[in-house]
Amino acid sequence: MFDFLLRKAGYWFAKKQETYRSKEPDKDDTISKNLTEVLNTIRNETIGSKDVVIREIYVGGDVGADAAIVYIDGLVSSKIINDDVIKPLMFDTRLDAGYAKKDNVITYIEKSLIAVNEIEEVGKLSEALNGALSGDVALFLDGIGRAVVINSKGWEKRSITEPSSEAVIRGPRESFIENMRTNTALIRRKIKNSSLVFEQMVIGRKTKTNVSIAYINGLAKPELIAEVKKRIKGISTDSILESGYIEQFIEDAPGSIFATIGYTEKPDVAAAKILEGRVAIIVDGTPFVLTAPFVFLESFQAAEDYYFRPYFATMTRIIRIIGYAITVLAPAFYVAVTTYHQELIPTSLLITFASAREGVPFPAFVESLIMIITFEILREAGIRLPRPVGQALSIVGALVIGESAVSAGLIGAPMVIVVAITAVSGFLVPNQNDSAVIMRIILLILAATFGGFGITMGLLAILVHMSALESFGYPFLSPTVPFDLEDSKDAVVRAPLWLMISRPKGMSEDKQRKKYKVPPTEANNNDSGEASS
Repeated sequence: MFDFLLRKAGYWFAKKQETYRSKEPDKDDTISKNLTEVLNTIRNETIGSKDVVIREIYVGGDVGADAAIVYIDGLVSSKIINDDVIKPLMFDTRLDAGYAKKDNVITYIEKSLIAVNEIEEVGKLSEALNGALSGDVALFLDGIGRAVVINSKGWEKRSITEPSSEAVIRGPRESFIENMRTNTALIRRKIKNSSLVFEQMVIGRKTKTNVSIAYINGLAKPELIAEVKKRIKGISTDSILESGYIEQFIEDAPGSIFATIGYTEKPDVAAAKILEGRVAIIVDGTPFVLTAPFVFLESFQAAEDYYFRPYFATMTRIIRIIGYAITVLAPAFYVAVTTYHQELIPTSLLITFASAREGVPFPAFVESLIMIITFEILREAGIRLPRPVGQALSIVGALVIGESAVSAGLIGAPMVIVVAITAVSGFLVPNQNDSAVIMRIILLILAATFGGFGITMGLLAILVHMSALESFGYPFLSPTVPFDLEDSKDAVVRAPLWLMISRPKGMSEDKQRKKYKVPPTEANNNDSGEASS
């Protein structure tokens, strides 16, 4: 119901926005043949910003004319502009004869003068200006109603390092960075296939953010590709500053506490998902790449699961699932048992609990809520502070506050143990930490109100909600709901790689991942040798 209301509200706002947009007058966007007029328009558009450089030059010798290049200081490579753009235009005498034929001067400059790998001819002033704002240089010629956008990007960028959000035990130790072209190259290094496609779009009326979608043609479903492009192109907003903006605009269930779009900082993870038929969404300015469709069990999988042997990988997956259940249920179960179902506790343990809570002025629910909120405060402070200070605050703060609260009789020792186990278990599945926190508080309230019955009803409601979720038409709880035995080889249990013959059912056009061949035996080798002789 809440999701339905959100969609209705979004539709109403979209219609209202279209009404406002239709009232905006259209303006002439063609490039004037008068260079002075073009430069004045650019100065007005940029409000005289000091980082916008307009360099006027003369090209073409005796038969030439005035020209100008426009670029943003700090986004370009000065060496490229000086050596490969300005120098050939000003001193190359071959341009004298080329400029005599003004109709062909742009082609002549592109093919004979500018020694840069990417050059594009544009006819609209907005396209030329957007190119300059993106780190290119725009060349305008007097008497020519077109412009040349020359690739000259040269801004500072972060080097490729180990991923900070996904710890690596075994496997590649490289992560995406904030530069989109570097990120596409990292994926291309993993998948050296001519069918790997990168389609680029520009989203955000003010930020003009470059967004690229990656998929393998013939592997990803055409309807999935079309749906992803449709949702991204349907985004109408001023700014896109991070991939989280894209995620919130295109996800299937914006009212759900569960994310239906995955994200990763590791190129090998993104490449593996693309090879299963998924689509990756790369946003310029962020090291996190989105992947769709996304299923719930992906949260319990790690890249190392496929690099280790299957037995250990399966065990670690089961541990992650148990840890997720503990972090969601432990406080609620403790409150329900100590408040409503004391008969479930062994007598000796019940006496220990009673003696530990003797003198505590709060009921178990309030005690648990105080400790959970205190832990979240410490965790958030540890994340936001500088790393050395944050680690010290998290450890010392937890020890000092917990010990002091128990000594003062405000909190019972069992409650400290429960919250500590809850906190540690939550770190096993960081991708679902936000949903775990919300479910933990909801189930805690239900346990304090209705006991074990409340926990059961809460879990059933969550399960029904998750069963109804989809990610770009793919069931969120797949392959558990609906159950598929073949796809379960890579769910809770991680089967050996040689047994995972097929890709997830319904996710890709080409279902078969590998050909299954029985290893030849010695007898078979002898038979084949005799036959060939």
